[in-house]
Amino acid sequence: MFNLFGLGKKRTEFGSWLDREGISQIELEEKAQLSRGTISRLCNDKEYKPKHSTLAKVRRGLKTLGKDVPEDYFKM
Repeated sequence: MFNLFGLGKKRTEFGSWLDREGISQIELEEKAQLSRGTISRLCNDKEYKPKHSTLAKVRRGLKTLGKDVPEDYFKM
């Protein structure tokens, strides 16, 4: 399935959710104050297990955008 932001790449559940919500990885990178590589791994690497501090930054960044990610998108 083709999607606008992921350009048809395999995405994690979180990456697909960002696409559906219309949030770009760059936008989240800036709001969460995380590196491009970290956001990319969250969106594309199904084996990546982020630290709790990373998840806290993502949640704070999303909150500034008026969004809240479902808990089960980060399988820990």
